[in-house]
Amino acid sequence: MSAATIGLTDAANSIWDAVVIGAGPAGSMAAREAARRGARVLLVDRATFPRDKVCGGCLSRRGIRALERMGLASLLEARHAQPLRRMALAAGGRRANLGLPGGAVISRGWLDAALIDAAVRAGVAFLPDSVATLGALGRSARTVHLQSRSADADIAARVVVAAGGLGDRRALRHSEIVPNIAADARVGAGVIVNNAPPEYKPGTIFMGVSSDGYVGVAQLVDQRLDVGAALNTSALKGDGNMGTVAARVLRSAGLPPIPGLEQLPWRGTPGLTRRPSRVAAKRLLLIGDAAGYVEPFTGEGMACALDCAWAAGELIPQGAARWDDRLERAWTDQHRRMIRQRQALCRATSAMLRRPGLVQMAIGVLAFAPVLASPLVHWINRPPRPLAS
Repeated sequence: MSAATIGLTDAANSIWDAVVIGAGPAGSMAAREAARRGARVLLVDRATFPRDKVCGGCLSRRGIRALERMGLASLLEARHAQPLRRMALAAGGRRANLGLPGGAVISRGWLDAALIDAAVRAGVAFLPDSVATLGALGRSARTVHLQSRSADADIAARVVVAAGGLGDRRALRHSEIVPNIAADARVGAGVIVNNAPPEYKPGTIFMGVSSDGYVGVAQLVDQRLDVGAALNTSALKGDGNMGTVAARVLRSAGLPPIPGLEQLPWRGTPGLTRRPSRVAAKRLLLIGDAAGYVEPFTGEGMACALDCAWAAGELIPQGAARWDDRLERAWTDQHRRMIRQRQALCRATSAMLRRPGLVQMAIGVLAFAPVLASPLVHWINRPPRPLAS
């Protein structure tokens, strides 16, 4: 990665048009789009890069179109992205093979680093390994407190963008925005497997469903396996081991075992399904997972993050030039139109995946008539509605 970084002292010596907290796809691309429109942007993340990320390795055709729209299609050249063509959906020993054209599997460690590099090349200043906490609201800016391993500082931003994802509770600690987590929210889990069993062929997402949750498996271009899961908290309380529960889901679904899955270093997330009390406040926008999350599938979460970033990138320079309370309403309306209506499908799918018997019935039908899945595939790949002018 060729991206240069900025030090905390240098970051503290400026009033920024925007500070973006979180350098995942939503944050880095919102920062890039705002910088391309003339804003001075600081992108902050608590991690160092490159770093692995739980799940999120699948890009739908809609997500790829979002990268193309931002002029970043070259990131998906063959040496980095494994094209997707099919999904193998399994439950209770039954399996249906469905067409899922136009997507790709890509390493999130590599992709996130490449998107940060693209943001820096567009003029964004990047500050890694620093925790950001939202501070007080002034007349013309918000304060953001930054803390690294060796120093801390308060900086001012005309607009703050919270893109820290599910687990970044500190970023909004002092704000009026309250996260509402679903009582039955599953826990996300993920791991990379270096030695892929031959049954998990490239070009296919294998998804196993059981009463404990569901597990998705896809082969990366370097022949490693990206394994992501949404697991019931009750199952984890019983076993306490994400790998053990994931292996049991694959076994119950009738998918091939992955040797040593239980012993691998799994990474987890907080509860997946959540919605904040609001997605905007004065000089503050929430984007990506921070703005609400429903258990996604086949790259839906990544596509929503990229669409969200594109829209926020257009709005940030307006807020930096002159904040108007109408911008809060504008972002709330845009987010609802672009993201929340799509999340309704994710909620419906999540509800169905909690009923393995119903999934088995659906698999039985789809095994004989896979064309019946075409409306769902079309919805997944459908581009977002145009933004309001």
